[in-house]
Amino acid sequence: MRTKSIKKNKINVVTLGCSKNIYDSEVLMGQLKANGKNVVHEDENDDGNIVVINTCGFIGKAKEESVDTILHYAQKKEAGEVDKVFVSGCLSERYKPDLEREIPNVDQYFGTHDLPNLLKVLEADYKHELIGERLTTTPKHYAYLKIAEGCDRPCSFCAIPLMRGKHRSTPIEDIVTEAEKLAANGIKEIMLIAQDLTYYGLDIYKKRALAALLEALVKVDGIEWIRLHYAFPTGFPMDVLEVMKREPKVCNYLDIPLQHINTALLKSMKRGTTHEKTTALIHKFREVVPKMAIRTTLIVGYPGETEEKFQELKDWVEEMRFERLGAFEYSHEENTGAYVLEDDVPEEVKFRRVNEIMEIQSQISWELNQQKIGKTFRCLFDRKDGEYFYGRTEYDSPDVDNDVLVDARAHYIKIGEFVDIKIHEAGDYDLYGTPITVQEKPKSLHQKLKIKK
Repeated sequence: MRTKSIKKNKINVVTLGCSKNIYDSEVLMGQLKANGKNVVHEDENDDGNIVVINTCGFIGKAKEESVDTILHYAQKKEAGEVDKVFVSGCLSERYKPDLEREIPNVDQYFGTHDLPNLLKVLEADYKHELIGERLTTTPKHYAYLKIAEGCDRPCSFCAIPLMRGKHRSTPIEDIVTEAEKLAANGIKEIMLIAQDLTYYGLDIYKKRALAALLEALVKVDGIEWIRLHYAFPTGFPMDVLEVMKREPKVCNYLDIPLQHINTALLKSMKRGTTHEKTTALIHKFREVVPKMAIRTTLIVGYPGETEEKFQELKDWVEEMRFERLGAFEYSHEENTGAYVLEDDVPEEVKFRRVNEIMEIQSQISWELNQQKIGKTFRCLFDRKDGEYFYGRTEYDSPDVDNDVLVDARAHYIKIGEFVDIKIHEAGDYDLYGTPITVQEKPKSLHQKLKIKK
């Protein structure tokens, strides 16, 4: 006689937004796994009967995506396809009362600091001893490593402090412990993330300590690349450049969102800098670390951005020739400093300006890439897609920067390995190359067993 089986709960974690949200989801999943829970990340079959949605609430489009995802799973719950839906993260932190009123079919909403409470409703205990224990959702050879939470900057356009709170640095020893655990699991590249890397250490060490953190991390065996994301220009600790120049593990790469260059707009944005100071900072970076690739992001359509001020931005982008650059349209966010200003740039103008900036950057990127033809770069390979293996140089971060493509029909490359690639062709953003060191293609089962087909 067969007994009726009892369905075991399966928790499907869905992540929206930035790399900091990815990190938070990984920590949540690590805690759930340590509690013996069956947990998956964005299960392709969507068959988890409990869903946790980690939302983003940064700008309009991100909020729209988060709301659409919540509605999707709320409807699945209504149809009996899932049992429970929980929402966490930035959107939930910022708009919890509104969400509870508008989408009541969600079982419970949690903010950005509610991990213990979220675990409790999932019938799991928060384990303080699990420093660095995460279920990474990225490829097995790289991971994000959050070194601080929150932000103390007063930027007028930004809602992050409303959702993430004040800046809180993680102690160096805890970050090193986490890096060691990542390395033990095969991670070769770590990307340091925070809302503001520049501020790291000021709250707990009373001084900027990013350089000291890097000095500690380069000693971790197994970690070969350390990449810096989201630095703030004002007060940037210049000793970081010395570590970057001296330590081969620290990538010659810096992600430093500059937002604009017009001094009046920078003042309105409360960025604490000017056109002249920003330009001098970039020149200093390139003087100390000549091979550095600088990634930046710009906002167009901020209140008061006239055609003249936008032209100043375009001219400056052409002058600075950033290796990596992204632009996005200003989003008028309630409860931010800029919300009292008139959102006076029409949407179609914002859209046009983004395209104009990116057209300039596309040409710059193409010209810089042409200079790489004939040169050899050490590349880390992330995936095989179609007829190509996709890798990156130390000057490229996953998902946002250039790729190095190798023809998979002619060459074999093991994913997660470093390979020297000689570049023979270059487009606007992609490079095409040939391995200098040839990897042996794994033998088929027939070959291993010496069986004739």
